[in-house]
Amino acid sequence: MKINHLEKVYKGVNKRPSLLDVSYLESGAKLPLIIFSHGFKGFKDWGTFPLIAEQFANAGFFFLKYNFSHNGGTVENAIDFPDLNAFSENTYSKELLDLELVLDYIKNDFELSKRIDFSNINLLGHSRGGAISLLAASQFKDITTVTTWAAVDDLVKRLPSEMELENWKEDGVKYILNSRTKQNMPLKYGFVEDLYKNKEKLNVLESVKSLKIPQLILHGKEDETVNYEAALKLHNANSNSKLVLIDQANHTFGGVHPYNHDYLPNQTKILVEKTISFLKP
Repeated sequence: MKINHLEKVYKGVNKRPSLLDVSYLESGAKLPLIIFSHGFKGFKDWGTFPLIAEQFANAGFFFLKYNFSHNGGTVENAIDFPDLNAFSENTYSKELLDLELVLDYIKNDFELSKRIDFSNINLLGHSRGGAISLLAASQFKDITTVTTWAAVDDLVKRLPSEMELENWKEDGVKYILNSRTKQNMPLKYGFVEDLYKNKEKLNVLESVKSLKIPQLILHGKEDETVNYEAALKLHNANSNSKLVLIDQANHTFGGVHPYNHDYLPNQTKILVEKTISFLKP
């Protein structure tokens, strides 16, 4: 059966247009929904993500991935971060609201919504997108499950040292090198202010403690960006969660960008299989 792919434009925070796409099989039945959130300096079509979408579509899911509205991409160029001004104004609160706006969009798009079983809404996120998915799972209504891949467990602890924060505040902006595009990506101090102002709402571990839905935590044992201890802390915060640590897997589970193969890396294959098994027991 052929996989259908559709790309749409949704309006994110501040009505900023951004892209989402869906992958699904035309089965005639309403399909369980997966909403996938990318990580920091990420985008919906990074590396292995398009292949991953196909795997979930073939398994019988309606798979949606999207770009956060202030990730630095545009509708015209969603990969190379041409809008660094938008990137500079991003916050965790904006990303959380974007996810809510994506869910609202899909519910109100007749062409798509008629194919979806909204009694089965599953959130999935990688890295920082995993943290956003966990926050959303505890705050949004009608979420069925939440799965994270290499998720961040504590947003405040991801901030730089006190001295670096002082410099950031004084300068008003901090620059982060993107090793792929060679861009120095600006992030305004408002990012920190938003986190401190909304510290309770953005507390990942407290959100996990309040979860009443099934939770799957997947993490690579060789993660060089977010140590797998983060996964252990998430698991400890919810004794009903399921934890899977993947041997020899790094932060992207073997994926790179660009990814020029028609097959998934072994660690990503395990990642997807474990997730599908969790969602379709």
